[in-house]
Formats: sequence, C-alpha cells, structure tokens
Amino acid sequence: MTGAGEGTNGRGDATIRYDIYLVGIGGQGVLTIGEIIMAAAFQQGHSVNFYPTKGMAQRGGFVKAQLRISPDSAGPGIPEKGADLVISTEVSETLKAVRFIKPGGDVVLFAYVWAPTAVMVGKAPYPALDEVTAQVEEAGASLAVIPPETLPCYEGLPVADNIYTLGVALAKTRLREILDPTDVETTVRTRWKRGIERNLFALDAGLHVDAALESNDA
Repeated sequence: MTGAGEGTNGRGDATIRYDIYLVGIGGQGVLTIGEIIMAAAFQQGHSVNFYPTKGMAQRGGFVKAQLRISPDSAGPGIPEKGADLVISTEVSETLKAVRFIKPGGDVVLFAYVWAPTAVMVGKAPYPALDEVTAQVEEAGASLAVIPPETLPCYEGLPVADNIYTLGVALAKTRLREILDPTDVETTVRTRWKRGIERNLFALDAGLHVDAALESNDA
C-alpha cells in the first residue's frame, strides 16, 4: 500500500527534507501516527510521501511505515542511515529500525513489550531495553524512552499511547521544527468524531512531557 500527498497552500519550506521511519505491531495505531504527521505536513504546504506496510493483519503483526517530506518526489525506500527520526511503539521492533537512523538522528520509543509465541514458550529470548539503548548509541543517535506506566490518564483511564508518543516526538526531536503543533492539533481534532478531548489531552501531555523523561544523547 502506498500513499502520497503534496501540499499546495505555500506555507511549507520547499527545501525541507525529513525522513521518518515508523515501526510497531498491529493494533497500536503506529500507522495513525504517520497519517497524522502526513496530514499536518500537507496542511503546512510540504510535499509528503507516506508508504505504510503491514505484516500479519491480526493484532500483534509487524507494522512499519516510511514517511518522507521532500521538495521533490522521493522514492518509497528510506536508505540505511537515512532516517532523521524513528518512532517505535514496541521494544523489540525497534531493533529492526535502528539501521535506518542516521547519525545525529532521533529515536522515540514507547517501551511496550509484546512477546511473540517463541518468547512465551521459552524458545527465544526477548531483547532487553539496554540492548536497544546500546544499538541506538552505536548508531550515533539520541533516544527518548517512554515507559508505558508513565502514560497520563484522562478521566481515570490511560490515554492513547500513539497520540501521546506523537506529542513526545514533537517535544523532543526536530519534528517540531518541521511541523507546527497547532496543525497537528487541528488534524487530531478533525480526525475522529468521538474521543476528541481525550486525544487532544494525550497530544498536549506529550508536548509538555517532563524534561526528565529518560533520554540518551549520543
């Protein structure tokens, strides 16, 4: 599946190039993160190409997407060491994306653990968070980790982790230089008919995440 959009309102910087690699598992809404970024970038006048890929259709299957903001028609493949930002919503899946992050880039990880069958039956080990941290360090990138237990609550229930993670990415990486948070908020506000206030709360909480959020600057 491929998708592409080109902004026309003239607000975008026509020279901007920014590549985002997204990875997670089915059911987490990682593709929704990409769709929101694409819509907000489009609204600002940027040329955007968005290429989502799904593994197994069921919950728990591998999901990835490549989003390219570019003044020209960028191809679907972000080269190794070519991504400015990796957003991951599962610990082990992050390891599949590390080779794409460029030195000096950013990795934002919602540190959810989804143990596959082989791990649950003891036939394979699950990577420790320290292993992910070490690989990101080796790649020369910065890492911001969001522990799942730190998700804020709205009316007594945890907010959507994907929307919160998007807010953190805007707060902690160069993505905020590319996207105006107001346009992201507008996209979130108009995307759903229900749960609007909950999702806006999640986005705002991520945007104002505590500066003490665990991070590692290479």
